[in-house]
Amino acid sequence: MTEQHTAAATATDPHDPLVPHAFIAGLPKAELHVHHVGSASPRIVSELAARHPDSAVPTDPEALADYFTFTDFAHFIQVYLSVVDLIRTPEDVRLLTFEVARDMARQNVRYAELTITPYSSVRRGIDDRAFMDAIEDARKAAEAEFGTVLRWCFDIPGEAGLAAADETLRLATGDKLRPEGLVSFGLGGPEIGVPRPQFKPHFDRAIAAGLHSVPHAGETTGPETVWDALIHLGAERIGHGTTAAQDPKLLAHLAEHRIPLEVCPTSNIATRAVRTLEEHPVRQFVEAGVTVTVNSDDPPMFGTDLNNEYAVAARLLGLDERGVAALAKNAVEASFLDPAGKARIAAEIDTYTETWLAP
Repeated sequence: MTEQHTAAATATDPHDPLVPHAFIAGLPKAELHVHHVGSASPRIVSELAARHPDSAVPTDPEALADYFTFTDFAHFIQVYLSVVDLIRTPEDVRLLTFEVARDMARQNVRYAELTITPYSSVRRGIDDRAFMDAIEDARKAAEAEFGTVLRWCFDIPGEAGLAAADETLRLATGDKLRPEGLVSFGLGGPEIGVPRPQFKPHFDRAIAAGLHSVPHAGETTGPETVWDALIHLGAERIGHGTTAAQDPKLLAHLAEHRIPLEVCPTSNIATRAVRTLEEHPVRQFVEAGVTVTVNSDDPPMFGTDLNNEYAVAARLLGLDERGVAALAKNAVEASFLDPAGKARIAAEIDTYTETWLAP
């Protein structure tokens, strides 16, 4: 981390809150690993389900809590794709994007890189130009109304194979399609049975087009998948990277080359990638000198939000207010925001923290 501050007296109990929730709630934040469809609140999901009554997704927001209870990662993907199927028109896309930004603004998220899977929408019949116009219109409106800056990561749904990778690359790099807010290229979906090296040509071309590489890796497979993402996909950040803790050489490499891990604690428990919060490897990452950022992944689906993830991380790492602020600055520094934007949010974090702690 940028700084390390701990409250060692109570750090051994991960359930003992060390930092007031009000501090975390008011803290200016950036988020780097959060999914577009996966961020749809129960209110928005139920509204979309009502628009498309042929879907299996419940229209009752309260029933969604049971619907979003997962038995394993494969079941999570099945449920996730059923929500993806609710996004069928440009109006659906615009509504979802704008409302996600509204929820972020309520948590004092100043900047977010939202992972979008355009292939899933265009293959369902949404015109690709209309899709781009919808997300860009929502992005600009949200920044004007809420002050939250959104940028996009277009990711390949790995389970859909090379055809999906071809299409995602076209959507991300086409002269008349690439949206202004696009900053990175990713790879999501299941890892088991989806080797990372097969997507090397796509990442090579995306990087050549000026996009950053941010694949998921090491969430449900071993550290070799993280190595593949680094060696074959040119990863600049790693989504999850949970099993990197099993490989000391990999941790040393990540620390030496300052390649951040986008850590999502509650997600890892919900998908059974990690059995319990007490077993989460985030402390191992920090002790190894790896830069970690805190993220919510698919927050409503996992019954969480970014504020809660910071509270969880604070408990697991034994952080006080300055430590949490340093964690927030990690995300700002690891982002693809321009230097002036980074400096602005970092200064805001410092001012907020010093004001909070002033006698």
